[in-house]
Amino acid sequence: MRQSPGIARGYPASRPRRALQNPRILCQIQPRNRGTTGAKCDMTPMRDRAAWLQGGEARCLTPPLHVRRTWRLILLGPPGVGKRTQTEFLSRALGTCPLSTSEVLCTALDRMAPPGSAMAAIQSCLMRGEAVPDQDILALVGERGHCLRCSGGFLLDGFPQTVAQASGLDALLAKDQLRLDAVISLELPTEQLVARLGERLECPRCRAVFHTSTRRPRFEGVCDDCGCLLVAHAADQPDSVRERIAAHHATIAPVIDYYRQQDRLVSIQASGEPGDVFGRTLDALAALELPA
Repeated sequence: MRQSPGIARGYPASRPRRALQNPRILCQIQPRNRGTTGAKCDMTPMRDRAAWLQGGEARCLTPPLHVRRTWRLILLGPPGVGKRTQTEFLSRALGTCPLSTSEVLCTALDRMAPPGSAMAAIQSCLMRGEAVPDQDILALVGERGHCLRCSGGFLLDGFPQTVAQASGLDALLAKDQLRLDAVISLELPTEQLVARLGERLECPRCRAVFHTSTRRPRFEGVCDDCGCLLVAHAADQPDSVRERIAAHHATIAPVIDYYRQQDRLVSIQASGEPGDVFGRTLDALAALELPA
């Protein structure tokens, strides 16, 4: 069997994967130093995502290059399941751009939005302490339609959160004769999520996430990326975590059913090392490329 290449610096090695042995997956992992132990892979650089984060006339400084297969994906999962880690892995491997609505919303209070824009409506809701309506979220994404059409593809995180948003996204894509390739649902039992979140450490500066058992920093208590001291979340106490997970499941269950009925749902067991979860996901995407 051909040796499975490792993952670029900062990425855990994983078991041999059919996805990496099947060229139909057309992912961006290119092995180098073949035949050496712990060979690494060239990973597609993360793009700046200015067009997504800023909206309007903003355009990305690093457009997609050498993307051989355009993937349009959604990533769903409860708190603590490892979405941020898997988003990073998959985006670098497949060349897709990670698009998070929560990141866009976090910028909503940092600058004044143009009057009449979706962001202006969202700013008004947030300043009043109100939930943002589905139509405003959809308008926000619609104003960034060029990101959905981008030849580099996308990996949506944090959207859609309701069936109305899911249906609206389908309509936005259909206008450009596009469709989703898959909706990846990362799944893990509640008590495993509680235990995992109890071990979580986060960088307050760059928001990188580590775990004391599954993704340890190279130096204890120090962020690998920026050198800042890592901190634990006060909200990661067991009872608080169980409440958050229950709320997530109640909210997202109809969305999962929506995509299951469309035969787009890809369920991934998120147990084990991050590299193992990454491998299972690539396997599942490879299976989508195989003839029926």
